[in-house]
Amino acid sequence: MERYLVIIRNKSAQYLLITSFPARIAYGMISLSIFFKVQQTTGSIAVAGLATGVNGVAGATTAGLRGTLIDRFGMKIPLRFFAPGYAILIMLFSTGNSKTTLVLFAFILGFSAPPINLSVRPLWKVTVPPDQVRTAYAVDTAVMNSVGVFGPLIATSISLNSSPDIALELCSVLIIIGGLSLSFTPQLRNWVPEKKEAGDLAVWRTPAMQLMMVEGVFIGLGWGAFDIAVPAFATLENVAHRTGFIFAIMAAGNVIGGLLAGSISKKTSSLKAFRRIYGAWFVLSLPLAFTYPGWSMMIVTASMSLMSGGLQVFYF
Repeated sequence: MERYLVIIRNKSAQYLLITSFPARIAYGMISLSIFFKVQQTTGSIAVAGLATGVNGVAGATTAGLRGTLIDRFGMKIPLRFFAPGYAILIMLFSTGNSKTTLVLFAFILGFSAPPINLSVRPLWKVTVPPDQVRTAYAVDTAVMNSVGVFGPLIATSISLNSSPDIALELCSVLIIIGGLSLSFTPQLRNWVPEKKEAGDLAVWRTPAMQLMMVEGVFIGLGWGAFDIAVPAFATLENVAHRTGFIFAIMAAGNVIGGLLAGSISKKTSSLKAFRRIYGAWFVLSLPLAFTYPGWSMMIVTASMSLMSGGLQVFYF
C-alpha cells in the first residue's frame, strides 16, 4: 500500500490523473450512450448493436494512426485538435434521427476519438522515477477502470430515465474538458517521443508486434461482442437497467485486480504472471455463455474482471 501512496502523493501524478479523469468518464459512457440513442431512435436492437460495433471497430483500427500522430507531432496538437472535434461530432450524432445517419456518425466518432489513454501512459515515464513506473501503471489502470464503474451507470441512468441525448451531451462536455486539460499538462514539456534508429523495422513488421496484433484482434472481438451483447440481451429481457450495474461490477473487478497485480509486480516475472493470469481469465470466461443478465452474469463478470485487471498491469 505504501508504494501506491507514494504515487498518489506525487503532485505531478495527481495532476495527470485529475486532468484525464473527465475524458475517461466520457469514454466509459460513450458506448452505452450510442447504443441507447440508436435503440430508442430506431426501435431496433440490431441497428443499435451495429452502430456500437462500427464505433468500436473504427476506434480500434485507427488507434495506431493516432499513436503515429503523437510520435510525429507530440501530444499537444492531437489532443487540442481531436478533443474539440470529437465533442462537436458527439453533439451532431445526438441530433441524428435515421438509421443511416446514426450508424455513419457512430463510425466517424470511432476514428476521431482523442488519444487520451495513448497520451497518459507514456507520460508516467516522465512523472515518476523508473523504479515506480510499474506501480504507477497499476494506479493508472485502477483509476482508468474506476471510471468504468461510473461511466456505464451514468450513461444507463440518464438514457433510461431521461434521454440518451442528454447522456451524449454530457459526454461531449467531459471529453473537451479532459482532452484540453490534458494537453496543458506540465509533463508534456519533458516528454520526448522515442527515436527510431536507422534500420529499425516498422512496428507492424516486427514479429512480436504482429503476434500481439493478432492477439488483440481476437480479444477485441470477444470484448466487443460482450459490450454489445450485454445491453442487447438485457433490453430484450426488459431489464435494460441492469446493464450499467453489470459493467460497473466489471470495472470494479478490474480496479481490484489491477491493484493486487501491482502489489506483487516486483515479486514475480511479468511474463510468468501474465501467463498464469491469462490462463485463469480464459477458464473463468467459459461460463459466460450460460449466464442471464442478472446475478449469474454479475458473478462471472466479476471473476473475469479480477483477472483482466491484472493482465493490464503486466501487459505493459
